[in-house]
Amino acid sequence: MADFSTPLGALTLRNPLMAASGCFGYGVEYAGALDLATLGAVVVKGLFLSEREGHAPPRIVETPAGMLNAIGLQGIGVHRFVKERLPELRALGAVTVVNVCGVTLDEYCEVSRVLSDHEGVAAIELNISCPNIKEGGIQFGCSLHGTRDVVAAVRKVTTLPIMPKLTPNVTDVASFARAAEDAGADAVSLVNTFLAMAIDVETRKPKLTNVMGGLSGPAIRPIAVRMVHECRQVVKIPIVGMGGIASAEDVLEFMLAGANAVQIGTANFADPFIWSRVTADLESYCDRHGVARLADLVGAVETGQVKAPEPACRPS
Repeated sequence: MADFSTPLGALTLRNPLMAASGCFGYGVEYAGALDLATLGAVVVKGLFLSEREGHAPPRIVETPAGMLNAIGLQGIGVHRFVKERLPELRALGAVTVVNVCGVTLDEYCEVSRVLSDHEGVAAIELNISCPNIKEGGIQFGCSLHGTRDVVAAVRKVTTLPIMPKLTPNVTDVASFARAAEDAGADAVSLVNTFLAMAIDVETRKPKLTNVMGGLSGPAIRPIAVRMVHECRQVVKIPIVGMGGIASAEDVLEFMLAGANAVQIGTANFADPFIWSRVTADLESYCDRHGVARLADLVGAVETGQVKAPEPACRPS
């Protein structure tokens, strides 16, 4: 059997399959459906300092190749999480990554500091890319300076691994990955959802109360794979890829493009038992192709492209 252990900076996951934030609750809700300890990690719902109600319904719309959501980062807040949910996750043996949100730099730092004071948090995923709230996050994630600032600020208040979640709603996502790496990120995760809209032609009104939301699912996968590949060319830190993953083939595509691990999100709504199927299919693939260590596939795509030689000297 192939070795599925997945190095992710200072962490080593038992496999590369992570449950994506926003699609898996706080993890404990799925404890009756699967053993959380069998996952690489659980990335819990985004947390602000205080509780947040999110947007009014309707806030989820099914699309022909995925899902459109404008939940608005509803959550119980970091203090309730560390008191109520984190102990349960510890007891279940889950590797817990917490998605951290903020309206200001100070909020990102304070949420991260609170998490750092409690046992059982393996890493922090900095949410700087949610497309369906107007304040905070996305404002940092769409600015190179903002990305550097939030990563550098959080780096000063925690020793936990930091993994910014990058937005695809920019022209050059690789430059944002590089900015995060330069500011001290231990890894990056990408991509978050694409800003999108759906209209009810009978009522001539938006299907979402928020008008616009984030598109996820198979429709975005080829774009997400391309973005992971672009980021792998410019950063050395680990990459966690996501976007429309619903099969072992999808996982392998992301890994070949350069992802060290992946997150499964939207597909989990349709099939909460997807994890065992994907794991079994990955094992079958490794057997067929003589792959002894799954991590050896990271970035192994053969594009046939030859990079131009570096100039002997650079103009000043």
